[in-house]
Amino acid sequence: MPRILLLLPTATYRATDFMAAAAVLGVDVVVGSEHRQAIARSMGDRAVVVPMGSPDAAVEAIVALHHRTPLDGVLAVDDQGIVVASRAAERLGFPHNLPDAVAATRDKVVMRERLGAASLPQPSYRIVPAGADEALACADIGYPCVMKPASRSASQGVIRVDDAAQAGAAAARIRAILGDCPEPVVVERFVPGAEVAVEGLLVNGKLEVLAVFDKPDPLDGPFFEETIYVTPSRQAASILAEVETITARAAEAMGLQEGPLHAELRIGATGVVTILELAARSIGGLCSRSLRFGVGVSLEEVIIRHALGMSLDGLTREAQAAGVMMLPIRSAGVLVEVRGLERARAVEGVAGVEISIPLGRDVVPLPEGDRYLGFIFARGETAHEVEEALRLAESCLEVELRGAPHDRPVRHH
Repeated sequence: MPRILLLLPTATYRATDFMAAAAVLGVDVVVGSEHRQAIARSMGDRAVVVPMGSPDAAVEAIVALHHRTPLDGVLAVDDQGIVVASRAAERLGFPHNLPDAVAATRDKVVMRERLGAASLPQPSYRIVPAGADEALACADIGYPCVMKPASRSASQGVIRVDDAAQAGAAAARIRAILGDCPEPVVVERFVPGAEVAVEGLLVNGKLEVLAVFDKPDPLDGPFFEETIYVTPSRQAASILAEVETITARAAEAMGLQEGPLHAELRIGATGVVTILELAARSIGGLCSRSLRFGVGVSLEEVIIRHALGMSLDGLTREAQAAGVMMLPIRSAGVLVEVRGLERARAVEGVAGVEISIPLGRDVVPLPEGDRYLGFIFARGETAHEVEEALRLAESCLEVELRGAPHDRPVRHH
């Protein structure tokens, strides 16, 4: 039985789906996380503490585990573990991305430099070191522009700026999010247009596009909370071909060779495709549940198959349209109740509704937050049907928060 180490950060959404995929494939799993959970104390070498914030120590822990009970692969399921996984795979001789390439995807400064060196279409940008004046960079780039931390993901700290007053306020807000971390802030020219996401898999340096998602809700700011993803994309075939070409070139420019890839691109009014982001991981949250390949194969199964060198033949995406809605957090507070779940689940085409934040927990909207309230999944004959089902299901939900101004409950529809 093949044996794989899954790096599962304690805050990940994705542990259940990856564990289920491994079970379907008959793969023995070792869980690597920052803290040994109480349920894992009897697991022996099927659970290992991997301090992902200390890559050197994390890699040594993985190598020591391999020497005790050999592994056949190391796989990170989220951003937090991808650098550690690539370094460990390099040490153990498994197929891997170069650690330098993976680290570059986690640093927006290096990413912009590498994409620029390859002459890829991307937003014009400026890098603002800690202590420098972000407003000057905004004026230099021109309004509207977008300000973002160099290292954060999930749109955390990403703010649109339309004038000098907003620039100062946005800079202060981002620095508060970063706390004592003296990392640079990236200022980019705002790129208008429709946005798409590419889900892909790199095999020996070749990009296999697994799905292209449309994002039908405008992402114009001031914050950039994503909501609906629907596939197949409704963009023209010529645009989709350009999206695939630019994504493949971007992966090459970053130095990526193996494993999952997630890219975000904008399509301007004239059809010009601009790459915004590239990550050496699969789609975040629970969004992968909207994808099926072959006869009911999950995205997690595809990723584990690749990591272990198993066959990928016949694993094209199902023909049926599918989509997911990431439920936005509209204001801060403590989650009291989500009503209307059964009505939402009863909407034709809806395949599931899951609230991912437990009742009684704090919820924090963007730009400070980095999580979603939950997810709605839908399937249908067309992308339009899927989008309509997602919107109707979301309208059935009523969210009650406590801890808003004056401590009164706040209800969102």
